[in-house]
Amino acid sequence: MSTDLSPLRLGFAGTPEFAVPALGALAQAHRICAVFTQPDRPAGRGQSLHASPVKTLATLLGLPVHQPASFKSPETLEILRSLELDALVVVAYGLILPPAALQCPKLGCINIHASLLPRWRGAAPIQRAVLAGDSNTGVTIMRMDAGLDTGPMLAAREIAIGADDTAKTLHDRLARLGAELIGETLNALRQGRVRERPQPSEGVTYAEKITKAEALIDWRQDAVQISRRVRAFNPWPIAETRLDAAQLRIWDAQMLDSPAAPANPAFTGAAPSREPGSVLAATPAGIDVACGRGVLRILRLQLAGRKPLIPGEFLKAQRLDGARFASP
Repeated sequence: MSTDLSPLRLGFAGTPEFAVPALGALAQAHRICAVFTQPDRPAGRGQSLHASPVKTLATLLGLPVHQPASFKSPETLEILRSLELDALVVVAYGLILPPAALQCPKLGCINIHASLLPRWRGAAPIQRAVLAGDSNTGVTIMRMDAGLDTGPMLAAREIAIGADDTAKTLHDRLARLGAELIGETLNALRQGRVRERPQPSEGVTYAEKITKAEALIDWRQDAVQISRRVRAFNPWPIAETRLDAAQLRIWDAQMLDSPAAPANPAFTGAAPSREPGSVLAATPAGIDVACGRGVLRILRLQLAGRKPLIPGEFLKAQRLDGARFASP
């Protein structure tokens, strides 16, 4: 067993914010010979080119950056071979690494995945875990192979999913956990202290990419499902409904056993409709909406072109007495 703890020669391949903590931690402990990230993309109203979060940090740290359109090109493979890496750490890179690339580093290509594999292989493990009502999730460090998140596992660490966790809060916790675990795993790997384990064939699920179409709330679902949808789609694409054909985005909500009393005396003249999507009560404490089963209290919402507001501020300009939100 080796006791050498000198810095490793590492490459890093990643693109979004999730990969940033890992790059920062590895750059402090090892020599990052090259950073691979996706090409700059147009973003914002002006559609000007924006660097990825990983490129932004790499540039700040003075690390060499490569942005190939594909890892399959002979030029990119030659760059990778010339680096003579101990390992290539891959975190939410977004491009497929061909077998020729996987074979280049001495210790292989090591991936940080935001789930407890084999559950939630694929593009959106964090959101899918929240949508499914999972009680826990975690981070898996695996050696990459030719399949989609199918490689042997080197390490894993579990965390609980809280009742108030959104995809954003869970994302941030898992990103920090991944950064911590990859450092431990690389040290253990080069010292021969890692026992690789193949992923079990049972319990495999796939986390399909999230689409904007999924964000539209169907009020005929029960409040449990809708609440999960609100949390899973925060911060993107944000769960939404329609109010008089206008987009209404819902940033935060909670389930209720029963609605509050209506805010306005005029609203109490007749019992509000219990049809799914009907507003049962609208008070500064929240906007209570009937679901197919149960009640959802909206705690932060946003009309198109406006900023997100808490109910007390929203109701100063909008009357919701007797309103009904549309289902698809």
